[in-house]
Amino acid sequence: MGKLTVEIKDHEYEVHIGREAYSLFATDYAALLDSADRIGILADENVAELHLPLLQEALRKNGRDILVKTVPAGESCKSPAVYVECQSFLLQNNFTRNSLLIAFGGGACGDLTGFVAATFMRGIRYVQCPTTILAHDSAVGGKTAINMPEGKNMVGSFHQPSGVIFQTELFETLPPREIRSGMAELLKHAFISDKDWTDALLSNPSFSKPSVEWLATELLKGIDVKARIVAEDEFEHSTRKFLNFGHTFGHAVEAVCGFGGLSHGECVMIGMAYSLILSEEQDGSIDAEVTKRFIQFALSNGYTFQPVHEHSFEQFLQYMEKDKKASFGKLNFVLLNEVGKPYVTEVTREHCEFAFDRLREKTEGEPIR
Repeated sequence: MGKLTVEIKDHEYEVHIGREAYSLFATDYAALLDSADRIGILADENVAELHLPLLQEALRKNGRDILVKTVPAGESCKSPAVYVECQSFLLQNNFTRNSLLIAFGGGACGDLTGFVAATFMRGIRYVQCPTTILAHDSAVGGKTAINMPEGKNMVGSFHQPSGVIFQTELFETLPPREIRSGMAELLKHAFISDKDWTDALLSNPSFSKPSVEWLATELLKGIDVKARIVAEDEFEHSTRKFLNFGHTFGHAVEAVCGFGGLSHGECVMIGMAYSLILSEEQDGSIDAEVTKRFIQFALSNGYTFQPVHEHSFEQFLQYMEKDKKASFGKLNFVLLNEVGKPYVTEVTREHCEFAFDRLREKTEGEPIR
């Protein structure tokens, strides 16, 4: 079983990844469960239908009654209405400051659960039990949030979990689109940290159809990249911003398409192509061949760039200007000096529009999916 420790100021927790990871509830996490007066699971409704008994059985070995609330699948759970429902669920079932929540689902469910835990009675403990590849990014680092009509993740807080437990056999039921979504974030971690790793991923013919065994090793590498950055910059004052590579434009794509219209990873893939084009035009040394290879790789693995052909630049701009990485109306992007060497810089509206037009040109003729 893979394991690493996330160490930040005044808090430390472990990430476990393996086929029998839930067995740890009876050993490594037994004391945590015993210390809670109430234990609740917030579960993605689709994940609950497939896998909830597996988690419940692992928790029953501790001899505790577990309360379960299901929430809408995917990004739709991160709404103010669902957030309030979850808070009422905890109050109606007499949860206290000594209670514990477990997030059981993908990254969206984890974001919601973390924010519920962060704000219920000014903060209670929670454990992330991610069920998607994508969540290897969001489950680690303590960012929690819900969406607003005006933008993604606009209301949230930093609240670190007490542990992160991946049972990898759950990945075997993921649909192809969800696999593609998660693999995009893995590729992001490679792009900001390691040229050789990036080359290996871009050369992998099984990238969009990975084996569980291969995934366990690769995801731990991605988690390690994030854990080291979070340990250095928990509250995103400096290097943690590098984790947003591809996200400024990617979040705008999500908003323009309607949250859930495309998966988060599909939008980040578009955002990374956009950021590579910006990197070509800025002071970085990214060659146009890097962008060309990336776009060809994305298309060959089933990713789409249709949103940039279906919507205007102004539609995306209105959301980029509201992005949390914007400051005093200025657009800030994570770009690359070269693969593995990210930096943050201000980009003018004119450069943003030019890059948008270039992205349209480079993906023109993509088959409609």
